[in-house]
Amino acid sequence: MSDIANRAGLKIEQQLAEFLEAEVLNPLGRDVDAFWAGFAALLDRFAPRNRQLLDKRESLQAQIDSWHRQHRGQPHDAGAYRTFLEEIGYLVPEPGDFTIGTQNVDPEIATMAGPQLVVPILNARFLLNAANARWGSLYDAFYGTDALPDAPPAQQAGYCPVRGAAVIQAGRDFLDQSLPLAGQSWADLEDDQDGQLQDESQYVGKTERGLLFKSNGLHIEVIFDRESPIGSTDKAGIADIVLESALTTIADCEDSVAAVDAEDKLLAYTNWLGIIRGDLEESFSKSGKTLTRKLEADKSYEGPDGKQGSLPGRSLMFVRNVGHLMTNPAIHLPDGSEVPEGIMDAVFTSAVSTLDVEGHAAYGNSRKGSIYIVKPKMHGPEECAFTNELFDAVEDLLGLDRHTIKVGVMDEERRTSANLGACIHAVKDRIVFINTGFLDRTGDEIHTSMQAGPMVRKAEMKSSAWLGAYEKRNVGIGLRHGLSGRAQIGKGMWPAPDLMGKMMIEKIGHLDAGANTAWVPSPTAATLHALHYHRKDVFEVQKGLGEVPGLEPLLTIPLAQGTNWSEEEVRDELDNNAQGLLGYVVRWIDAGVGCSKVPDINDVGLMEDRATLRISSQHMANWLLHGVCSEDQVLDSLKRMAAKVDEQNAGDPDYEPMADNWDGVAFKAACDLVFKGTEQPSGYTEPLLHHWRLVKKGA
Repeated sequence: MSDIANRAGLKIEQQLAEFLEAEVLNPLGRDVDAFWAGFAALLDRFAPRNRQLLDKRESLQAQIDSWHRQHRGQPHDAGAYRTFLEEIGYLVPEPGDFTIGTQNVDPEIATMAGPQLVVPILNARFLLNAANARWGSLYDAFYGTDALPDAPPAQQAGYCPVRGAAVIQAGRDFLDQSLPLAGQSWADLEDDQDGQLQDESQYVGKTERGLLFKSNGLHIEVIFDRESPIGSTDKAGIADIVLESALTTIADCEDSVAAVDAEDKLLAYTNWLGIIRGDLEESFSKSGKTLTRKLEADKSYEGPDGKQGSLPGRSLMFVRNVGHLMTNPAIHLPDGSEVPEGIMDAVFTSAVSTLDVEGHAAYGNSRKGSIYIVKPKMHGPEECAFTNELFDAVEDLLGLDRHTIKVGVMDEERRTSANLGACIHAVKDRIVFINTGFLDRTGDEIHTSMQAGPMVRKAEMKSSAWLGAYEKRNVGIGLRHGLSGRAQIGKGMWPAPDLMGKMMIEKIGHLDAGANTAWVPSPTAATLHALHYHRKDVFEVQKGLGEVPGLEPLLTIPLAQGTNWSEEEVRDELDNNAQGLLGYVVRWIDAGVGCSKVPDINDVGLMEDRATLRISSQHMANWLLHGVCSEDQVLDSLKRMAAKVDEQNAGDPDYEPMADNWDGVAFKAACDLVFKGTEQPSGYTEPLLHHWRLVKKGA
């Protein structure tokens, strides 16, 4: 993309400008010239303030660095530290009692509890899979994963009846627990007319393929089909159990994508348009056949009273804009500077979503007429207030009612965690979501206290005092300010898509903690995690939660108590960090893949994105700064792990090896992330990744 369009003093990549005009503004009936003039005025108002907020981040960090240098080697004084943070404005006074006032929130967010997917917006096939993950086959999820630890392995190619029988039994057990019958088990049924529910209100109606029920706010469709391979061998003719699974999905423009220029942003906005308009399709080859994926229609049913009804066939979609930090060369301002990417995202994704609000969509996303945007990486209430004012301005630009645009606040930066009540207050009339992000939050924890001393080993972070307080405070403060029944309180990602058995044991803990949604890495994982929400009523759990932890544990720095690790322990830690870092960076830089299942050092596939990269790079930079390791030791680990990553990718014909090519772009990027780690803004990886990806694309 090289042709430049001039619009109201802005220099915009021609294809991007034409896309917005032809595909969005014209169908909306908006005056194109008035829009560009309004957009230019919005940028003139908000771009300088965006830069000022980033400058304040750096100023606060410089003061914190200086304080830690002055107190290095002394016992940590928690009281003096907190007083210092208050004096410099890092900690602000808590607001008084208040309750959020958000209106017109869809039930998937406000009153239902269930799984949430996050999907890279640049991959149309993944995006469609996620949007269609509102409904998922429980039989397929059980059969194709390790979720049933006692199920026998498949004994033959194709369908294995022995394993299938275990899956069917597990399905019947689920139905007995969630939809108990009067005086009998689901295993006793002879057909779809047999049996009576203990609670008849759970029956919703008949669908084209079976019967529809409701349990704990989530729907269950029992498929009866005696002509199908499974149903023909089943006493009752049950062919499958289909669960309402991913209630909501976040189409991600941020951590899980590698979007660095106008070409990438155009693809992101085009895919978002296809989701909102309802016509996104993607064709691909599988087993020698060409398949085409598109959005699912709604699920129709006939109620007990004979009236026709329908349920959404797709997840309710959020879009995650980028944070305040990065700029993008897709648009240049009159002074020649690049557009703040977060502001561009706010305008472009909201303009596309206005097609839904104003009835130009085949299916519709929000039945309440709302636009849902997740805003990540905000530092404190001042930045949240900036987002609130920006969304006001976007609504005015697009002619939308006030608070049409709703916001999800990612609680993943330390200054936000420590001031969460004030952050919620800053967006109190449009907030629909708060979510903990352990990975980015850990990266910020390390960078904020970089100068205080060496951090504990990465694995020990999970038992740190700050982390327990962070997770509990996020839920407790959200409940205190009225999010229950009006917004989502979320928990983070299960990182191992191949370890569903372990997920089924551990992830119910997110419900016990009071989260009414939690992230999963795949549609299959969403179907399995949905089982947890049938077992527990999260809204009842929320009523019984205890006191909210105070600030002291949250501000406890995870410093190592001595650094007498052996040379082998240091090497193991460096290797672990280096392998994960390289495995992710090489795909980001060379292939433009921002999120994927990457083998860890033990060859276990883990979902990696920029948040995991931030931890690894900052942890290595911290140990390097404090002399736990040397530059030679770090470089040695990077080189040896480059060879391991090369081996792990040996089956990819497009992969470019890093070992012995130490001048390669990907390896240079990985080295920069560590050796320049202390100077990166808030420890973020984006500036270096974007630089080296643009170098690669230019080459």
